[in-house]
Amino acid sequence: MSGTLFTLSAPSGAGKTSLVRELIARVDDLVLSVSHTTRPMRKGEVEGRDYHFIDQAQFVDMLGRAEFLEHAQVFGNYYGTSHQWVREQLRNGKDVILEIDWQGAEQVRRLMPESHGIFVLPPSRSELESRLQGRGQDSAEVIARRLAEAQAEMSHYAEADYLVINDDFEIASRQLQYIVSASRLTVARQSVDHAQLLTELLA
Repeated sequence: MSGTLFTLSAPSGAGKTSLVRELIARVDDLVLSVSHTTRPMRKGEVEGRDYHFIDQAQFVDMLGRAEFLEHAQVFGNYYGTSHQWVREQLRNGKDVILEIDWQGAEQVRRLMPESHGIFVLPPSRSELESRLQGRGQDSAEVIARRLAEAQAEMSHYAEADYLVINDDFEIASRQLQYIVSASRLTVARQSVDHAQLLTELLA
């Protein structure tokens, strides 16, 4: 068996983190890749669950050893995904989802073109602003900067394979489940997972 790699991208405030956590809880054999980052830990975050928090020197050292499947600089901080960890999960038959920005998704597509890209958009610009303000985590200056970047980020939706509009959380969650389920039924995936059966049936 071999798993499928998914990337899920969205502008800040579109709800991607909540959607990914719900998807992981609902779908068996789907694991979330925990990225390495140089940004400070936020209140409520846990090392190893939300991110692997490292300093810039450590990140540069890992980058020099080509340990990242993808890496990007976002709002002055660095993010990267362990290539070895992802490959091990896929070899073990697990599906892997990466919650990353569009830059990271682009790098993943170049190295692993068989991956599936998902983009999540908010239902409106006003709703996006409301969600960012409702977090209570960022200053007004940070929120303004994120809104200014959002339009440029959202323009990359067309580079993904699937588009989900997060207006109703339950509907968006189910749509993400459908995407994963459908990927497991492709001829390419089923031919690998059921190679022995297919050989017997066609003998």
